[in-house]
Amino acid sequence: MRKIYRNYIDNFSGLSREIWLLSLVTFINRAGAMVLPFLSLYLVSEKGFTKPEVGIIMTCYGVGSIFGTIIGGKLTDGIGYHKTIVLSLLLGGLGFIGLQFLDTFYLICVGMFLLILLADAYRPAVFVAAEAYSKPGNVTRAIALIRLAINLGFSIGPVIGGIIITRINYASLFWIDGVTCALASLLLFIVLKPKKVVLKEKIIIKKEGKSPYKNPLYILLFLIMVLSSITFVQYFSVVPLFYKDVYLLSEDLIGLLLFINGAIIVIFEMPLVGWLERIKISKTMALLWGNAFLAASFLILNFSSWIGVLIIGMVLMTIGEMIASPFSSALALSMAPKGRKGSYMGLFSMSFSISHLVGHNAGMNLSDVYGYAFNWYVMFAVLIVVCLLSLWLYGILKKSSEYVEY
Repeated sequence: MRKIYRNYIDNFSGLSREIWLLSLVTFINRAGAMVLPFLSLYLVSEKGFTKPEVGIIMTCYGVGSIFGTIIGGKLTDGIGYHKTIVLSLLLGGLGFIGLQFLDTFYLICVGMFLLILLADAYRPAVFVAAEAYSKPGNVTRAIALIRLAINLGFSIGPVIGGIIITRINYASLFWIDGVTCALASLLLFIVLKPKKVVLKEKIIIKKEGKSPYKNPLYILLFLIMVLSSITFVQYFSVVPLFYKDVYLLSEDLIGLLLFINGAIIVIFEMPLVGWLERIKISKTMALLWGNAFLAASFLILNFSSWIGVLIIGMVLMTIGEMIASPFSSALALSMAPKGRKGSYMGLFSMSFSISHLVGHNAGMNLSDVYGYAFNWYVMFAVLIVVCLLSLWLYGILKKSSEYVEY
């Protein structure tokens, strides 16, 4: 038992103080993020919108996310990752507080767009910060630690959020989310001072500074991430409605199901990433296997009406997320030339933004017209395509002389 504990702790060794502080701030931010997992339920049950209307609102979420990641990437390259993160957290927190006071469909669409534009400027900046504060060879584990902080907060948030909804009301969530974002911004400003960090030459051979939009291999990775993320965001909108409509689960039980995702990631992601690095799995193959597990998580939902498949599906999705997310981020960083990290990670983050633009709306309408089962089959088919594209990217990168790691 002591050996297991020692091996687990060893996965965290060698990470800088700044990475730990950044992870702490990220945890505080995500622990208060109770609104997003219940957003589709809130819009249907509290505001009375239909599924297609919720799909349009979530499309506005996606448009805001696209502009937010673009702006965040530009700001990161311009004013630096530290100022970008602080401003994003502070203004995003104020946005969450204000969103609860909007009632009409069009106002909520505009409010959602502005809120996510502010909040998602954080994403490319935190990737660049993770690399800037990392020692050579620690980037993937640094990203995994930040993801662990995100998921530790995310595992606690939905449980508390579900209880608050059941015992109090939805409005409390907006206040808690907004205040915790502001507190995270203040803590980051106090404890993590910006400093000049010399970016290390790591695994990039090509140094021309080519724009990410003119890099065909990066565009292929971007396409893979867009299609994968379109399926993944179903767990933030359509899946909670599926739990409530088909299995009649209450918000607190839905929160417990989401807790499984965060708890597994907190316990197992760092050891899993460490093990995969030790066996020297390529980043692209890790991306392929992660999406294979995600595909299985949707397929199993149609196998049985037994409530246990919800837990199995959540576990399969979580395994896929633990494998694909840190390695895809590390792959994107490794393909980014010096001086353009913000722009490259802005485009990478935009893949998730586009998934919000397309995924929620598509999932809501497919489920509304053809039923949930049809939607799960469509998501499974999309992920099979993603796996094939990942295999193609692996073959190209393996033969390429431009990149040492792939």
